[in-house]
Amino acid sequence: MKLAEKKITKATFKSFLNKNKNELYINVHSTFNGMIDCVDTVEHNMSKAQYEDTLNDNTCGIKGVWLVSGSRNWFTYYSDEVFEGIEASNCCGSFTVARIK
Repeated sequence: MKLAEKKITKATFKSFLNKNKNELYINVHSTFNGMIDCVDTVEHNMSKAQYEDTLNDNTCGIKGVWLVSGSRNWFTYYSDEVFEGIEASNCCGSFTVARIK
């Protein structure tokens, strides 16, 4: 079953990351800003994913990824002329993780 046809959950998201680990790109759209105590838009373009030294459940080991506990993450299928992946959003921000088609 193609990614576009699935209901995307946290498990689907993590599976997508594991299957495409060496070919992932990320675009961070917004992040939590403690200075204004809310989510703030950031200027960013799709770039090669950078991995962190430590793996934790919130970041999945990728800089720019931040997942929250419970069912407070929203996932949608993402596709454009070049990339295919998953867009995620929650109370801490939003980002797209994708691979080249």
